[in-house]
Amino acid sequence: MASGKLSARQKMINLMYLVFIAMLAMNMSKEVLSAFGFMNEKLTDNNVSATVKNNSTLANIATKAQEQPEKYKAHYDTAKKIDDLSKEFNSYLDSKKTFFLEEREDVKDYETMDQSGVVDEHFFKGDKFTEAGQEFLGKISDYRETVIGLIGEKSPLIPIINKRFDTSDQIQEGGIMQPWLNNRYEGFPLISTVTNLTSMQMDINTTQSEIYGSLLGGQLESDVSMTKYEAIVIPEKTAFFQGENFKGKIVLGKVDPTLKPESVTVNGNDIKKDNIQTGQVLLDFPAGSVGDRDIKGKFIFIENGKPVEIEINSSYAVIPKPNSAVISADKMNVVYRGVPNPMTISIPGISDNLVTANGDGLNRAAGSGKYIMTPRAGKEVKISVSGKLPNGQTVSTSQVFRIKGIPAPSGSIRKQTGYVKMPKTSLENSTVGALLPDFDFDLELRTSGFTVKVPGQGAVVVRGSKMNAQAKKAIAKAKRGDVVTIFAIKSALVGNTNYKIKEASAVSIEIQ
Repeated sequence: MASGKLSARQKMINLMYLVFIAMLAMNMSKEVLSAFGFMNEKLTDNNVSATVKNNSTLANIATKAQEQPEKYKAHYDTAKKIDDLSKEFNSYLDSKKTFFLEEREDVKDYETMDQSGVVDEHFFKGDKFTEAGQEFLGKISDYRETVIGLIGEKSPLIPIINKRFDTSDQIQEGGIMQPWLNNRYEGFPLISTVTNLTSMQMDINTTQSEIYGSLLGGQLESDVSMTKYEAIVIPEKTAFFQGENFKGKIVLGKVDPTLKPESVTVNGNDIKKDNIQTGQVLLDFPAGSVGDRDIKGKFIFIENGKPVEIEINSSYAVIPKPNSAVISADKMNVVYRGVPNPMTISIPGISDNLVTANGDGLNRAAGSGKYIMTPRAGKEVKISVSGKLPNGQTVSTSQVFRIKGIPAPSGSIRKQTGYVKMPKTSLENSTVGALLPDFDFDLELRTSGFTVKVPGQGAVVVRGSKMNAQAKKAIAKAKRGDVVTIFAIKSALVGNTNYKIKEASAVSIEIQ
């Protein structure tokens, strides 16, 4: 184009051609600069959104750390350190962008940001880095290494973070190595440097978000890990009878020592903090009286600042505690007519309210398993007992008791029976009675009459329990050594005059 002798016209054409090419290059450069500027704006907007999201996630971790410190406190401490470190680095990068743009009247006039002088002078001095350049590289390295130290060398994020904040030498065309700072910032237009710094801030926010997600995700993975579960056998009931099938279920229950409720209430009582441990609540309270008993209450957890209740609803059975052996004489199943016979009736393993007993003359009394049998006509009475098992089945049994009358009492004088010695004056004033020695029931008999026979005198019939005038007159004629006999002693049962008591045996009195 410039060889040989050219005409004036040709020289003009060539000059115009060069100007045209320069104009094309200039337009292309302006478009690229604007593209960098628009990208920087978009990255800046994304950074604002990412910062809001990260702050929200950190606040959520802080809330969980307050609600469940054993589970989330360590995670929050790590997240807070990452947040402080990221804010510091972000602020440093903001200061660099402000410094590079401080002489710009319009920071959005991207087409004029084609020079690299302000950046080159700040970071480079000949073939070496300025103090500011060394500081910039140090800030990147410190952030990278500190973050890795906080999350641990085993974190799957390590390769990503190393690559994202890599400042190692870069390979150019032809295999020549070039320092990272020269490779990324030397000779580049100002707007590209600003965009690079904004992009690095986006990397910081992204790293923050990934670490927060890793912390929460790691805890979630730990929570749902099968190693957190135990096999728990839940029987259909608390006791089984011989011959029954065992019925129940096996469930997987998660045992998490770090999971502690705000409070636990069982049957209206608050469980002490000392009894809430290693993911379990230890119960210790009186079993209560015989019968079915409920266990009702609730767990209260704090989640997202609000109480969350989990209901407790279970039951158990209380059966009578054996405190003696059961010993019976097979031939001694006897009840006595005319008196209330106390009885205890129960079925082992079945509460009293589920036991029913029936028999002619049998009535329930006060107390668990207590009854009164008052025999009626006949020589035997059958008592039938039935009870309902926890599974709804009914068991029944029966027992036959012989009915006996009250044995004949022994006649007594001044509560002495058999052969008695006393003066006749004492005999005249004595009371005649009837006693039931060695009888199992404490009965009171009232004497209604008797007969007195003094040797040499006619027999005297007396009403009541005291000697009448005729009896006293006969006794007065008795001599020393005479034996006075009192017989045909009749008595009645106090409280049950309808029952006829047999005549009492005679009593003999030797006169002294």
